[in-house]
Amino acid sequence: MQLTDNTIFITGSTSGIGRALAEQFHKLGNQVIVAGRRQALIDEVVAANPGIAGIRLDITDPASIEAAAAELKSRYPKLNVLINNAGIMPFDDPSGVVDDAVSQAILTTNFLGPIRMTSALIEHLKAQPRSVIINNTSVLAYVPLASNAVYSASKAALHTYTLSQRFMLRDTSVRVQEIAPPWVDTDLVGKSGDPRAMPLDDFIAETMTKLATDDEEVIVDGIKAFRDNPGAGEHAVVNGFNAAMVENPIPVPQPA
Repeated sequence: MQLTDNTIFITGSTSGIGRALAEQFHKLGNQVIVAGRRQALIDEVVAANPGIAGIRLDITDPASIEAAAAELKSRYPKLNVLINNAGIMPFDDPSGVVDDAVSQAILTTNFLGPIRMTSALIEHLKAQPRSVIINNTSVLAYVPLASNAVYSASKAALHTYTLSQRFMLRDTSVRVQEIAPPWVDTDLVGKSGDPRAMPLDDFIAETMTKLATDDEEVIVDGIKAFRDNPGAGEHAVVNGFNAAMVENPIPVPQPA
């Protein structure tokens, strides 16, 4: 994608990867609009980055999505980049009873959210001379983490949806790119400084470099082997990965 002269809307952008992307695009001179459920966090990002704008958005609520889309089209007629970044990552255990409410929340946020948000803006994006949709999936779309089975499945679903979306938009002005992050040291599951997690600054630097290309998938070099996983050897890769994670699990943040 072209990294300058854009008007960019990023969901889930008051912390972590979303906020870091917003700030990097802002530094390049783009008009950036951040979004989140909590006004205090939006205000914090806006205050720290004069020129960034903010909109309240509950990505799980179709009415909130429609209201945000209407506001965006009215206030920012040149909007041409949508980054579907909002996501949640609760742990679960598919070998036992799964909390249906948690599963519904994951799927509504991680999968239906991007579908609904894009649907609300797609005709506007198609009317622009140059537009981009960026869907943020995960390395777990290719190698699921068994202790986050529903999350992994939601990201796999978004990956396959992105493939279809890209094909269907092939004759329009809208390009579709996919970001598939590795484990990045953010507060998605609790920032811990674990050496297995990629530092956020390093992830953003490499991702911005790769976004500047025409690559359909933006994948940092460290996870290319995982991206190539699906195939005849898939079970061995998934089993080996999860066995290693059982031996040395992700630290789970404890309630204060």
